[in-house]
Amino acid sequence: MNEAQHTNPLHGITLKAMVEHLVERYGWEGLGERIAIRCFTHDPSVNSSLKFLRKTPWARAKVESLYLHSAAHPRKSSAAPPADPPQPG
Repeated sequence: MNEAQHTNPLHGITLKAMVEHLVERYGWEGLGERIAIRCFTHDPSVNSSLKFLRKTPWARAKVESLYLHSAAHPRKSSAAPPADPPQPG
């Protein structure tokens, strides 16, 4: 197997999976704020975004970079509510 594939953190992750992950995490509005391209800010959809990103290397690079950042810094789970501070008494 190619050594570059072993060190590529995006190996095996499709562009569609990246876009869907980012939309789930940030929403279209938040994604458009982070990467200001029309496919995220004007009538966004996964399919139209994929079409643009596959033709536009600089935009795809921004999506890949944001995906790597978000994967490296997962949001903390909000499953458990924060504990109440102890009451003086």
